Amino acid sequence: MKQKMEYYMDTIPEVGLAARGKETLWLNPNKTGQNTQADVEISSLKIRDAGERLKRFAPYIQKVFPETSKSEGIIESELREIPEMKKNLNIKWNAGISGKLLLKMDSHLPISGSVKARGGIYEILKYAEQLALLAGLLSPGEDYSKLAGPEFRKFFGQYKIQVGSTGNLGLSIGIISAKLGFQVIVHMSADARQWKKDLLRSKGVQVIEYKSDYGAAVAQGRKESDSDPMSYFVDDENSEDLFLGYAVAGERVKRQLEEMKIQVDREHPLFVYLPCGIGGAPGGVAYGLKQIYGNHVHCFFTEPVQACCMLFGMATGLHHKVCVQDFGISGKTEADGLAVGRPSAFVGKLMEKYVSGISTIEDKKLYQLMKDLMETENIFIEPSACASFAVFLQGEGFRQYIENEGLTNYMEQAVHIAWATGGNMVPEKEAKAYLAAGEEFHKEVF
Repeated sequence: MKQKMEYYMDTIPEVGLAARGKETLWLNPNKTGQNTQADVEISSLKIRDAGERLKRFAPYIQKVFPETSKSEGIIESELREIPEMKKNLNIKWNAGISGKLLLKMDSHLPISGSVKARGGIYEILKYAEQLALLAGLLSPGEDYSKLAGPEFRKFFGQYKIQVGSTGNLGLSIGIISAKLGFQVIVHMSADARQWKKDLLRSKGVQVIEYKSDYGAAVAQGRKESDSDPMSYFVDDENSEDLFLGYAVAGERVKRQLEEMKIQVDREHPLFVYLPCGIGGAPGGVAYGLKQIYGNHVHCFFTEPVQACCMLFGMATGLHHKVCVQDFGISGKTEADGLAVGRPSAFVGKLMEKYVSGISTIEDKKLYQLMKDLMETENIFIEPSACASFAVFLQGEGFRQYIENEGLTNYMEQAVHIAWATGGNMVPEKEAKAYLAAGEEFHKEVF
């Protein structure tokens, strides 16, 4: 294995840089935009079905989570232009951004405050629907707000939900499952923040802590769930339902861009930057956008330098058969939501014709970018969410991509979306500590 990894490090420059813990931008040579065989299984019809299911549950969501009343039970986030952050990136970081810079504020999604509120909540709602329909407690066409009743909580209480998580997926699964009445166990890796564990426990969720990494937490959670016939395991590594929940974002972003009078076509390209852990959330979002915009949208994944599992998996073509430790790096990062050592078993393969590239970024820069966003736009997001700005710091590689795609003359009309994946549930004390760390890292970066 070691000899094989050395071969990839020698023959793929970006893999070599990543293995040395250096920032890099890998451009995907396999990107064609053409459908793969896997696309037959993850069809636009399934994405539409997921969107309709979320609409059916909207009355229930609105009833039990009053914070969603304004959106009538639809869990969605703002898409906001951030012109002052664009200026900051261009002046302070020499980013050279042309066109508009927008922030997709999944950091402020209701209920669980992260992108995981899309896929995680969707999968649990689908499971609950299946159970209720099979038991004859729910009929097609009924008002789903009835699921808030005590008889449903008692019914769901017979069942158990389990999941392995570094933090944000556990929050989304735990909060919605406990609200429905399920017994919930979240297996938390060593990277998970204490406040996330405390919040889950306050909701009645059982949290099992591990001294090891994400992979071990998932493996143990799966093992325990498989041994219990009344337990359902949310499999972040392989779940199609999680993926579909994320993919619904594509159609919603389309509507938001239309409301903002923003055009997307060959002469008005769309760039989307997605922080990546195991790959489910960024893969699902990117896939949903690709189904709508095709080759007019350019999706990049972004990862911490010490946990760039998707880069290794996709650049080598080995996908889940390799982990970051195979290349001699730790998998440890301050970006807890991205602290994953091995990529999803199916997302990399599914996305290998669609992803434009993968960029890595140092932890200390995440903190500095977080501080910059707060100072320029008064928006707080988690350090891991700031990986969404990573590609802008890879100037030459990004310019090469633009030239390769023949987009040089269109960049003034381009739109860039940095996908903020988490932040608004961070306790004030933690947020202040993050910002103070950003101040310290500023001295190192500049």
